[in-house]
Formats: sequence, C-alpha cells, structure tokens
Amino acid sequence: MVGPYTITYFAVRGRCGALRIMLADQGQEWKEVVVDFPEWMKGTLKSTCVFGQLPKFQDGDLVLFQSNAILRHLGRKHDAYGKDGDEAALVDMMCDGVEDFRLKYVKMIYQEYDTGKDTYIKDLPNHLDKFEAVLAKNKTGFLVGNKSSFADYNLFDLLLNHLVLSSTCLDSFPSLKSFVEKMSARPKIKAFLDSEAYKKLPINGNGKQ
Repeated sequence: MVGPYTITYFAVRGRCGALRIMLADQGQEWKEVVVDFPEWMKGTLKSTCVFGQLPKFQDGDLVLFQSNAILRHLGRKHDAYGKDGDEAALVDMMCDGVEDFRLKYVKMIYQEYDTGKDTYIKDLPNHLDKFEAVLAKNKTGFLVGNKSSFADYNLFDLLLNHLVLSSTCLDSFPSLKSFVEKMSARPKIKAFLDSEAYKKLPINGNGKQ
C-alpha cells in the first residue's frame, strides 16, 4: 500500500536521487508522478510550482518544493536530523556543503561537459577531501553523530554519481570509500539500488554522466 508521499518529477534521478534513497532506507513507500518535458513546457504544472521548479513533494496536505527542504522535512519526520540541536546544526552544515558540491557537478554536466569534464575530475580531490576529513574525524561511518541523517543520503547519492563519472575517484579517500560501501550494503538501500525503478532512470536530464 502506497504511503502518504507523492513525488512529482522528471524521469531522471537528478534532484530526487537522495530523496528516493532516504525513503527506501526508512522503509517508506511513495507514489511517483512522472512528468515528460513536452508536458512541462506547456507551463500548466510549472505555474503551480512555488519557484517554477520540480521536484514537487506531497505529504498528505503538505506540498513542498526545493529538494533540500524536502530532505529536511523527512529528516524531522524520520529521526534523521541528529540527536539534538547541535547535531541538527551540523547536519545542516554538511547538507549545505553537499549542495555546494552538487552545484559544481550540475554546472559541469549541463554547461561544461565536453570542455570541462577532465578538469573537473582532476580537481575532484579538492572537494572530496573536505568530506573525507569529516568522516575520518567522526569515526562512526556517518557525517554527524552515530546514525544516518539526511545529509548522509545526500552525500551518498552524489558520490554514486561521481563514481559513474570517474570510477577511481574515491581510491585515495578510504573513509569516503568505506562510507559508500556501507551505505550501499544497507539492506533496504541495496534492494532499491538493485531495483528496475532505480536502474532505468538516467542520472541527469541531458543524458550525460
């Protein structure tokens, strides 16, 4: 039986990758409303979106836009936002760091893939080392505290994208490599990543990865 959650988005992983992985790991079910690009360009749905963007996330009567706001909402609902206010602030900080990293990735994918991919990959260690240091210091396998937060799901999704871009990019980062292996092995995440629903979706809307 489908739960109260509905995701409206394009047929890509994109900005919903972390969200779907988090829902799967938390044992939640959700409905997908898939929007194709010609339909989106008609503007009818777009005009109903607060910022003119997808994803759209529905939790009962609550309608949210902005992927990180959705992750934070689910973090509060499913005890994935740290154990107290201090940890919550650190989770927010790490999620913002992931967002900065994701924006660089998205810019390369959509604007500079043909001309800037090699330079981006060469510069990856300067982005990865920040997260490596946090994980190495925390020693729990998570970014903050001793259990998964929405920031972990966000980083995990982005690292999976980067392993497709450059399969060796984590070889010099043992804590990040271990993080991906452990997250991938969590039974509900593993089942989701092995599912046709996940595998059939391209990472990005332009086909580049």
